[in-house]
Amino acid sequence: MLGLGGVNTACGRFAPSPTGPLHAGSLVAALASWLDARAQGGRWLVRIEDTDLPRCPPGMGEHILHQLAACGLHSDEPPLWQSRRGALYAAALQRLLSAGLAYPCACSRSDIAQAQAALGLHKPRFGELVYPGTCRAGLRGRTARAVRFVVEAGDVLWHDRSLGRQRQDVAAQVGDFVLQRADGLWAYQLAVVVDDAAQGVTHVVRGLDLADNTARQVLLQRALGVPTPAYLHTPLVLAADGHKLSKQNGAQPLELARPVVALQAAAAVLGLPPLQAQTPADWLAQAVPGWAGIITAS
Repeated sequence: MLGLGGVNTACGRFAPSPTGPLHAGSLVAALASWLDARAQGGRWLVRIEDTDLPRCPPGMGEHILHQLAACGLHSDEPPLWQSRRGALYAAALQRLLSAGLAYPCACSRSDIAQAQAALGLHKPRFGELVYPGTCRAGLRGRTARAVRFVVEAGDVLWHDRSLGRQRQDVAAQVGDFVLQRADGLWAYQLAVVVDDAAQGVTHVVRGLDLADNTARQVLLQRALGVPTPAYLHTPLVLAADGHKLSKQNGAQPLELARPVVALQAAAAVLGLPPLQAQTPADWLAQAVPGWAGIITAS
């Protein structure tokens, strides 16, 4: 059974996807999660979220660990690699299937679009269409492609340590969401919930672009009987076009010739004042009290 493994202290994590090197926006999330764990006297872990191996260049996970180390950010335990944890995800999926909380789905993207059109709905959500529950009653002789989680109607409520009270009607805005993809790969939502529970993560600090995933993860945590961590979503670094800085829009890898400068830039996004330090270790030690003050005041 998934659980916290007896861990009683605060535990945070940074979980990059190794589709490319860390950039300025990535460092903001990494730094915030590290500072948050240290301000609480807790552990900080690194998890390489490489479930989508076809999109992960060989050696990129190791390169990211090198980038973090250059900034003085070292995991308190050996980094965890999601690509090696398929058996845990399969066990969690089987529990959900056995409990009637998940079901096989035969629908392609075009099937979903046609079903939505038939209902008079044409509301893409971040490039996706809300799943209308076509396969809930069975496959009707079709071949299963994916596995979906059963989402009941109603708001999911959760509290963000920065944003405050949050709510989302997952059924209306997302629908029954995918746990295992048509290509057999594990969906982010399932893998992250399983691993946060298995690693004893108590505090999730990540970028604001991931806040929209939280309600789905809360639903899975409840279904699997594991604790819900405390969440905090940090500001995003924006590209020149006003969109989130990302690998897709040409974000440059971190410049690590002067890691303290990179840390200062990330800290400014988080609202921390400039610090005088020569090494990443000295800079980080000075930054922890500042983060504690920001969180206390929020």
